[in-house]
Amino acid sequence: MKHDFPRMVGTAFTPDWFDGINVNRSAAERRAATLTTRRSVKKEWQAAWLLKAITCIDLTTLAGDDTPGRVQRLCAKARNPVRADLLEAMGVGPITTGAVCVYPTMVPHAVKALAGTGIPVASVATGFPAGLTPLPIRLAEITYAREQGAQEIDIVITREYALTGQWSALYDEIAAMREACGDAHMKAILATGDLSTLTNVYKASMVAMQAGADFIKTSTGKEAANATLPVSLTMVRALRDFRDRTGQIVGFKPAGGLSTAKHAMAWQFLMKEELGSRWLENDLFRIGASSLLGDIERQLEHFVTGRYSASNRHALA
Repeated sequence: MKHDFPRMVGTAFTPDWFDGINVNRSAAERRAATLTTRRSVKKEWQAAWLLKAITCIDLTTLAGDDTPGRVQRLCAKARNPVRADLLEAMGVGPITTGAVCVYPTMVPHAVKALAGTGIPVASVATGFPAGLTPLPIRLAEITYAREQGAQEIDIVITREYALTGQWSALYDEIAAMREACGDAHMKAILATGDLSTLTNVYKASMVAMQAGADFIKTSTGKEAANATLPVSLTMVRALRDFRDRTGQIVGFKPAGGLSTAKHAMAWQFLMKEELGSRWLENDLFRIGASSLLGDIERQLEHFVTGRYSASNRHALA
């Protein structure tokens, strides 16, 4: 990722920044509900928003039956996410997704398939998705993924620390993971569906940023509840508060359950309204998804032809 701002360094553990915070769930839900009703874009403007969303997708496969061949197909789709005839009809040059995200053992295959493209490889690590392996093993997994060529590491936190208020322990854990990441950018997955309250979501977000997370990310995609707009709003507000306190810039990644073009636009509206246009660029905003790209491509074909196509007209990721 190329930035026009310094990389996150984090801060000392400062519980005063979040100890007195209580997030009102009903207020967060009311605000989130306005995001898709107060703003609407159609026709060529909608197509432009959807093309921008594609450049922010971390195209992902995290299945137990992943193979080198599946990863190679995923990378081929990341390199050419929209059919060339559709891009030509819209007068748009080639685009790519923001990254490809895989398990650590699949990193070498992704690195090879993406060589020369500039598309970064992201790897989950730290005992994904539960994060319940011993810390030394989780740190070793980060090191392994980085040595295999991963430029971004998506770590998972110990949910117990958030649920029991052990914020100092959570800070120390994430800080150790950030150190293990070295030059690779770290996305801290909070697994918000496991955190019970929006107050815990806010506090975990703040602790992760204090510990040096380059991105805060909603979910593994494996929880019963994944990315929602109220959760994302809470995290984005924490991100904004951290920026206002420190001047440090942190990215945001919703993941899990985002499968339609409407989802992509709703989260783009959130970033635009809460943080501004700068957070629509893929060095500060990513969407973790696998099936989302197919629906966006169908919407773009409808814009070009006026007809909705069957999903099998578009190459599978």
